[in-house]
Formats: sequence, structure tokens, C-alpha cells
Amino acid sequence: MKLAVVCANGKAGRLIVKEAVDRGMDVTAVVRGENQTVAARVIQKDLFDLTADDLKDFDVVVDAFGAWTEDPLPLHSTSLEHLCDILSGTDVRLLVVGGAGSLYVNKEHTACVA
Repeated sequence: MKLAVVCANGKAGRLIVKEAVDRGMDVTAVVRGENQTVAARVIQKDLFDLTADDLKDFDVVVDAFGAWTEDPLPLHSTSLEHLCDILSGTDVRLLVVGGAGSLYVNKEHTACVA
């Protein structure tokens, strides 16, 4: 299985890459800066600069995006929308990994876990 992990240098991304490599998957780390993972292949590009052509040859793309801002929810929505747009009409499967910080805890959707 050919797997791309977007935001692979993050906490979740590094663990996902390691587990996938340990299981013998063909893993590519998608990172903004220098690769800090065990993946042998790297796409060094910002998530928002990725194109359909960058991801067309993968079976699965894992979105491990995380934001360290005061209000990260708009960034999560924007990043997910971008990945959905560029993968639309392809056979590539998109898996989204999210932390508890993005979970709402009230009906009004104004308070999050973290």
C-alpha cells in the first residue's frame, strides 16, 4: 500500500509514519521543513501548496494536520477542504486524524475539549 502522511513531522504524523513503516507500507512523508520521520520518501511542501498531481499515485493519504494557534478550527476546516478538493474525483482514500482539541463539547459549538 502506498501511503502519504500529510504533516508527518507533527506528533501524530511521526507516530503514524513509524507504525506504517514498521508494518511494511510504502510511506511518503509530506512535510514543510526538513523530514524528521523514518519515511524514506519525502514531499517537502506546505499542505496548502499540495496539488492533485502530488498525491495522485497514493492509495491512501492521511491528514495529520494540527495547528498551534489560538483559534485552530478555521485552519482545520480550510486544510480539510483543500485536501478534499484536490482528491475529489480520484480513487485516493483520505483518512483524517484529529485530536481532542478540535472536538466541541456544547451544542452551540463554542467550547472545545482543549
